[in-house]
Amino acid sequence: MAPSAITVTQPTTASKPAVGRTFGNYKEQAAGAQAYNKKLEEEGDAYHAKANYLNYLPAWNPDEKLPTLETFEHVEHGLDADETFSELLGPSVEREDLTPNTGTVLSGIQLSKLSDRGKDQLALLTAQRKVLVFKEQDFATIPIGEALKFGEYFGRLHIHPTSGAPKEHPEVHVVHRGADDKSGEILLQERTSTVAWHSDVTYEKQPPGTTFLYILDVPLTGGDTLFVNQAEAYRRLSPAFRERLHGLKAMHSGIEQAESARARDSIVRREPVTSVHPLVRTHPATGEKALFVNPQFTRHIIGYKKEESDTLLKFLYDHIAFGADFQARVKWTKGSVVVWDNRVTGHSATLDFSGQRRHLARITPQAEEPYETPFGDDLSIAQVDERSNRHSSSH
Repeated sequence: MAPSAITVTQPTTASKPAVGRTFGNYKEQAAGAQAYNKKLEEEGDAYHAKANYLNYLPAWNPDEKLPTLETFEHVEHGLDADETFSELLGPSVEREDLTPNTGTVLSGIQLSKLSDRGKDQLALLTAQRKVLVFKEQDFATIPIGEALKFGEYFGRLHIHPTSGAPKEHPEVHVVHRGADDKSGEILLQERTSTVAWHSDVTYEKQPPGTTFLYILDVPLTGGDTLFVNQAEAYRRLSPAFRERLHGLKAMHSGIEQAESARARDSIVRREPVTSVHPLVRTHPATGEKALFVNPQFTRHIIGYKKEESDTLLKFLYDHIAFGADFQARVKWTKGSVVVWDNRVTGHSATLDFSGQRRHLARITPQAEEPYETPFGDDLSIAQVDERSNRHSSSH
């Protein structure tokens, strides 16, 4: 459900906003520079161990300023994939689907060793299953540059405009809550839930596609990531309703995220932008259509009055959030790498832990500018089920 807008008083030197404050419709989950305890993370203390991966600890350089992103021609490698997945799903690979329609866990293969042919298969299978979880991976231990080179195969690497990043590696988006972090508790002083469904940086003209997130430090329990299949969410709607959505466009904004960062004494590397995208987008490799709205960054439907736009968006947000039968939950374990297709999924962290370190790194290749194909050329539910069953039974 979309967070409600509230009025925010700009901070003074004596008063700073609590973590969890809302800016427009943007519910801030990030702890950021204001809450970062550098000494504790690097050295630990009598009650907390130091971080396992010091080279991945976040830094914020206020002097770092980047120009507006220019468009580029994206190459969709899923179009070149061998649909038998002969490398990715070889005989040594164990597979377990998280749910019938969303998410698959794979073990017995090392992502960093994939050939380009295997990477093509990875792009396609991620688009089909929406979320892939790889066990016992080496991403956290190989040089950061090697991990970035792997990710760059899938698209131009996005540099986040406000997040912390390892020194000299701004392309890594660090997801970090320190060993003494209590920001989840603070958020719950104003909210009934820490869940904030979104697709990453959809305000960009070319939002991300195949996306990688890998664990560095994991809480003893909690801190799972929720995923929602927004292609299945689209298919669950009636044909008449789906047809009505076609042709509609919505504005996505990064302005509130930048305002939130500035209020928390964080950085803004690049001035915020807005982009207009279709409410329903088509995936270039699968032909599937998916809802492409989220309450964190989508602001209004172009051409609709406020009440009309708010009503339709609220219905879509509720439909996505309540769709437990097209969602999956990923529990993090040491060595896990999660790959998802940001074009056809949404996700949310769960901040149900407190006073424990949760540290991850995200590599975020950008993809094509979202586009929509005509209504009526959709894959049917039967076609999607047949394809999913064929790949499951063949392995």
